[in-house]
Amino acid sequence: MGRGRPRLGAELVNTLDGSELAKQRLKVVLQTISGELTIPQACERLQLSEARFHELRSACLQTACESIEPKAVGRPAPQPPTEQEQKIQKLEAQIKELKIDLRAAQIREEMALLMPEVMVQPKDREKDRRKRLDAMQKEWDETEAEKKSPPPSTPSSGAENSTPKNSGKSGKS
Repeated sequence: MGRGRPRLGAELVNTLDGSELAKQRLKVVLQTISGELTIPQACERLQLSEARFHELRSACLQTACESIEPKAVGRPAPQPPTEQEQKIQKLEAQIKELKIDLRAAQIREEMALLMPEVMVQPKDREKDRRKRLDAMQKEWDETEAEKKSPPPSTPSSGAENSTPKNSGKSGKS
């Protein structure tokens, strides 16, 4: 007898996790591969037809082969965000900005109530704000109009200018 651990062979299956039925089937498949059992003996033990046993053995070997297939080293590369995730990120950023603006407006309101003399706003600043808001609304309207309108068609080259222009001279010299 040689040194080292004793060879367990198909008995190694007993150390695996799984149901007793699955362990028994795997053990019998391994015993047929190693030559300890013949196919008819294996079919008798498992109470299967030969065709079903061959299917079971093929599936077992295929699964084993797939599980030991080499895989990429390291962590998988991060996937780029989907269109929906991008929309969500954009909306979350917009919500954050709006919350900041709301809090600033609340603070200004509190200050105006507590210290009205400090919060006097010059008339010019209100006009500038109105102009900015109007410009933003106009830009928004133009963007929406571009989305809804079809692209402009290009006129045919020179079709409008095909008639000769009369220069006012009768042609007599």
